[in-house]
Amino acid sequence: MIFQFIIQPGIDQTAVASSSNFVLVFWLVLAIVIMIVAAIGIKKLMSLLHQPELHGLDRKKIGAMWIDIEKTSDQGVMGAKLALIEADKLLDNVFKSMFLPGETFAERLKVATYKYPKVRQVWSGHRLRNQLVHDSSFEVSPRQVKIALREYEAALKTLNVL
Repeated sequence: MIFQFIIQPGIDQTAVASSSNFVLVFWLVLAIVIMIVAAIGIKKLMSLLHQPELHGLDRKKIGAMWIDIEKTSDQGVMGAKLALIEADKLLDNVFKSMFLPGETFAERLKVATYKYPKVRQVWSGHRLRNQLVHDSSFEVSPRQVKIALREYEAALKTLNVL
């Protein structure tokens, strides 16, 4: 552009500046769009690479089981209790299919929290489930169960299996 002024001194400088600003803004916007698309692509690729390998379970089956658990939770107090027990069992089966070491769910959950710290939130739901199973007089509110089920769902999503 500077050479145009030297070679052709009669050119209107504002016209050249506005057209060059347009080109600059166009390339800047294009670069930003490309970077956003690349970031989204990298994020999706990373989530695919971080999906744990499941042995004996597939993600569609896990999704179908989760839908059944949600339906069961809406069927009164007994349904809510059963849904909580089933959610705990489902997550334990996922841990087993990932070959996490441990004799009990609690031991496998401890191991899982090292690699997936967000899974730690399931502890309160697991304690609630244990109270239900081991104390026949224990009463649980549907609200408590809903909160626990959200924790189990979040854990399954953190593991990229749901």
